[in-house]
Amino acid sequence: MKPLRKLYSQSPIPSTQSLIPDIWMEWRRQKLPLYIFLAMCFNLVVAPVVYAATGEDFSRTQAWALGLLGLVTLSLSIYLFFVMFIPEKF
Repeated sequence: MKPLRKLYSQSPIPSTQSLIPDIWMEWRRQKLPLYIFLAMCFNLVVAPVVYAATGEDFSRTQAWALGLLGLVTLSLSIYLFFVMFIPEKF
């Protein structure tokens, strides 16, 4: 049998020192997860406003969904506005 130290050093799990730069480089290439995270964080501000504005007619889940739907609609309309008026960028 191999000593425990050799088994541990040959582990397929990368060390933290090599994992952090890999995550950093992947984050720099893929922006969609970051945008989704920021939208969800922004929805933490929007959902209580929607919940308060409806006079508690909606549940918290419905207010969360309505706030997220509003954010998606707004971002899609901004994207389509730029696609229509500056098509050479896309």
